[in-house]
Amino acid sequence: MLRVVHAYGDAVGVSVGDAEILRYVYRPDPEAFESRKPYAHPVRTLGGRVVTGYRPSDHRWHKGVQMTASHLSGQNFWGGNSYVHGRGYLPLPERIGWMRHDGFSSFEVGEDRFACVEDLTWVENGGEEWAREERGLSVHSVDAAAGVWVLDWSIRLTNVRGEELRFGSPTTAGRETAGYTGLQWRGPRDFTGGTVFAPGVEGGGGGPGERFMGTRGPWLGFTAERDEWDGASTVVFAHAPENVASHHWFVRSEPTPSVAFSWAFFEEFGLPAGESFGFRYRVVVADGAWGSERVEEFLAGVPW
Repeated sequence: MLRVVHAYGDAVGVSVGDAEILRYVYRPDPEAFESRKPYAHPVRTLGGRVVTGYRPSDHRWHKGVQMTASHLSGQNFWGGNSYVHGRGYLPLPERIGWMRHDGFSSFEVGEDRFACVEDLTWVENGGEEWAREERGLSVHSVDAAAGVWVLDWSIRLTNVRGEELRFGSPTTAGRETAGYTGLQWRGPRDFTGGTVFAPGVEGGGGGPGERFMGTRGPWLGFTAERDEWDGASTVVFAHAPENVASHHWFVRSEPTPSVAFSWAFFEEFGLPAGESFGFRYRVVVADGAWGSERVEEFLAGVPW
C-alpha cells in the first residue's frame, strides 16, 4: 500500500512500508547557476537503498532524476558550465535558465498507484517565459516479493516564446560523445564502474558504459554492488515505443554514473512557436542484480 505525503510548497514523498521510495522536490533551489528546477531525490529501492545522487562534488547541478535541456536556443537548462566550441566549458551564468513549478493540475492517490500532473514554465535567464510544460509522474507496479517498483515520467512541452526554440547538446555544438540533454539520472557514488547492459547484451564492454554511448534502444539497464549493504541494485531506463526512433542514450558508468534519454544527441531539432512535443519514459527500480532476460520479462508484464 502506497502512502503519499505532500509538504505543500516543498516536496511530495511516496512511501511503501517504512521506506520512502520517492521524494519529488519542487521548491526552487537556492543556486541559480545549478539551473533551478524540480527533481526526484532520494529515489530508493523497496529495500531502502538509495539509487540517486545529489549535488556530487564533480557536478553540483546533478540532482537525482530531473528534466533538462543542455542547449536550448543559447540557454542552458542543465546547469553548471556551458560548452562553447573551441573554448571548452565556461561559467556563463547569463545562460542559465530555470523551470518554475506552477502547481499540480491533477493529484491522485490510490492504494497501489500515485499519479500527478505538474504544470511548469521554462524561464530563460532574463526572465522571459519560453515554454509551458505539462509533466506527468506516476508510481505503480510495486511488487514487494520481487523487490521492484516503477516510476513513469512524461513531458508535453509547448513553445510560448513567439519564435522557434532550438534543442541541442554539447555534441551538436561540436563536442564528441557528449550528447547529454533531456531526462537525466545521476547515480550515487557506488554505482561508479557498475554494469551497463541493453537488450540481449550483458556487460559494459569496450569501456564502462561507453559501448552504448549514442546508441538507440527500447531500454538500458544499470546494476551495481552497493557499499555498506550486501547485494546489488538495478535501475532500468525504458522508452515508450513511440520515443525510440527520436532518442539516443547518453550513458557513463565512469567517472560519473549517469544516464540521459537524449532527444538531441547528434542533431538539433526545432520546435516552432505555438507547437508542442511529448515523450514518455519509465524508470524501474529494483533490489538485486538483474540481467537482460529478467528485464525483458518484467517490462513485457507492465504495459504502457
